[in-house]
Amino acid sequence: MLKIAVPNKGALAEAAAQMLLEAGYRQRRNAKDLVSIDPDNGVEFFYLRPRDIAIYVGEGTLDAGITGRDLLMDSQAHATENISLGFGASTFRFAAPIGTMTSIDDLQGSRIATSYEGIVGAYLAERGISADVVRLDGAVESSVRLGVADAIADVVETGSTLRQADLEVFGDPILSSEGVLITQKDAPEPEGFAVFKRRIDSVLVARTYVMMDYDIRAEQVERAVELTPGIESPTVSPLHREGWVAVRSMVPRETSQRIMDSLYGLGARGILVTDILSCRI
Repeated sequence: MLKIAVPNKGALAEAAAQMLLEAGYRQRRNAKDLVSIDPDNGVEFFYLRPRDIAIYVGEGTLDAGITGRDLLMDSQAHATENISLGFGASTFRFAAPIGTMTSIDDLQGSRIATSYEGIVGAYLAERGISADVVRLDGAVESSVRLGVADAIADVVETGSTLRQADLEVFGDPILSSEGVLITQKDAPEPEGFAVFKRRIDSVLVARTYVMMDYDIRAEQVERAVELTPGIESPTVSPLHREGWVAVRSMVPRETSQRIMDSLYGLGARGILVTDILSCRI
């Protein structure tokens, strides 16, 4: 049975569970459950702290897991990113009291508070910056005011928490993170993982595309299908109304509204857009 680690709480947990549901896997009903078994699909899910998942997968205790790219890199575990999952996006950056630092060179000889000692240490070493990295488990924004550090390195979303602590970001982002599917590095693919990965891929494709249906005059079909070429080719069916056809095609979600505008300009009517729950291409 395939053993998969899933975040038990935090920003990644809900999104990961929803993706697994869309992929056809049973999920736990009680948030306190630590294990959920899906015998029909041959998968056992273990709900763990996101920070610990890469360690279990890297040691081979579990076959695969869902965690954040930042947590994977910080763990320095023997695990590797397999697929980026498109949720839980965040940016990891340095911040310091307003007006005190403008580039990472200003970090030379300073004290940096962070919950991601592995990432920060490696980043500074690659750039020849010597600094004292202070490991804290949370609330690093307060460390400067309390005199523990001169700067911090943390996940930044809106920046409002930093502003409340009179801090500002500086320098280039350290890392752009999101939810990722990981497996053990340099290890044979676990039995059943190919099916699991294919299902996750199908959800990612479904979230990227929508299904578009529309009616259009037959003489405009060629111009219309240039706008909606589909994956292989659109489906074109004759309608009862003479001279008209129905067209069905997958189109990119992010451009679907502009495509609808263009189709309407060609005379298409009855234009419908529907979500795709799963898709394999």
